[in-house]
Amino acid sequence: MEHVLLLITILLCLAFSGRCIDAYSRNDFPKGFLFGSAFSAFQWEGAVDEDGRMPSIWDTYIRSNNAPSGDIACDGYHKYKEDVRLMYDMGLDAFRLSISWSRLIPGGRGPVNPKGLLFYKNLIDELTRHGIEPHVTLYHNDLPQALEDEYGGWIDRRIIDDFTAFADVCFRELGNKVKFWSTINEPNMSALGGYDLGFMPPEHCSAPFGHVNCSRGNSSTEPYIAVHNMLLAHASTARLYKQKYKGEQNGSVGMTCFSYWVVPFSSSKEDEMATQIAKDFFLGWILHPLVFGDYPDTMKRLVGKRLPSFSEEETKVVKDSSDFIGVIHYTTMTAAHVSTFQQGDFSADMNALVSPFGNSTLVKYDVLPWGLEGVLAYIKENYGNPPVYILENGQSTNHYSSLDDVERVEYLQAYIGAVLDSVRNGSKTKGYFQWSFMDLYEFLDTNYTYGLYYVNFSDPERKRSPKTSAF
Repeated sequence: MEHVLLLITILLCLAFSGRCIDAYSRNDFPKGFLFGSAFSAFQWEGAVDEDGRMPSIWDTYIRSNNAPSGDIACDGYHKYKEDVRLMYDMGLDAFRLSISWSRLIPGGRGPVNPKGLLFYKNLIDELTRHGIEPHVTLYHNDLPQALEDEYGGWIDRRIIDDFTAFADVCFRELGNKVKFWSTINEPNMSALGGYDLGFMPPEHCSAPFGHVNCSRGNSSTEPYIAVHNMLLAHASTARLYKQKYKGEQNGSVGMTCFSYWVVPFSSSKEDEMATQIAKDFFLGWILHPLVFGDYPDTMKRLVGKRLPSFSEEETKVVKDSSDFIGVIHYTTMTAAHVSTFQQGDFSADMNALVSPFGNSTLVKYDVLPWGLEGVLAYIKENYGNPPVYILENGQSTNHYSSLDDVERVEYLQAYIGAVLDSVRNGSKTKGYFQWSFMDLYEFLDTNYTYGLYYVNFSDPERKRSPKTSAF
């Protein structure tokens, strides 16, 4: 089967006018450039009530919405050795995984779960034994439900100390084999989905902005509060690492940003201005504090007092707190000026109508590699050209479609080429991680998955089968 799929891949390359064989090879990238893939704990592990793990906000979300169960997911908790072997056979340099906070510290704070800790030690040992560099994300949107119940999670400043204590355990117990840490996954998207529109856990929102039945929350204030606390938690964690662990472990701590590229809907001056505002809101919301210690002036002007402010001491801690920027990019959007301005939630404050470019949707993307080049150039030109890792990029296909995933092959070929062009143009991009290594539980639409390996979720064994893109 593997030989047949490899032959298909070669023929596809030839069919696409030689793009696969003419454009570039792995050797064209700088020495030390990392090629990897990724998954998150909740979407891969399963075993949600085994060995001391307690619920996260994702467990609560799924049960309250009668969504397809993530209780078993890919059963990675039991099949991790098999999966690492597949990564090794693929030739991956690195792999991005996340730690389930509610598996490691089930109550969110307090005693460490020894069985949870042993699992992550074993997983990381297995990766390093196969020569695969682990990139660890501390928080991938799966807050322990206990902290959400106690004080509302990310909308309360108590989360800063609890998150720092959780990170301390990870650094202390796992840091001897982990050199790359991402603190918080895409805080901008987590805040919009979880605290403005309400379609992600913990489903906070308020009318008329929520996309669900809003029973709690405030869409006008909570997204900004949540991101503010995430930035402070990241900065606190980064400072802890530098003061306590960096000298011995010599690792790096960074933060990720969900990074749409945005272009004007038309050539009008108003749409061009709306595009810059959208960049300030989507990218600057996260990157400005990390680089300059404060939010963009545009956001401060349009959001007003609802946007939290950094104290002088907080500015010092947040500024330059990220050793690298993790870019999460899938597609490009257009921005159009909205003639009437009325403060409300994030989208209203932005005063721009942001829509998918071309025929893209929220789950199906056109192949627009110049969008990723745009993001990387923008970071280089506006934020001091920091080290960058592309930590998520990928194409979804219907989970039940053919293993011959031509769309994904073409998408990845084009976007990896865009990364190479960006590096040649001076971007300090150090690695590319495809999302996702195998089909996972995908919250936007469970019918669409991103995996290089098909997972048969109807099979109790969760059999993995390679797609053409795996080759």
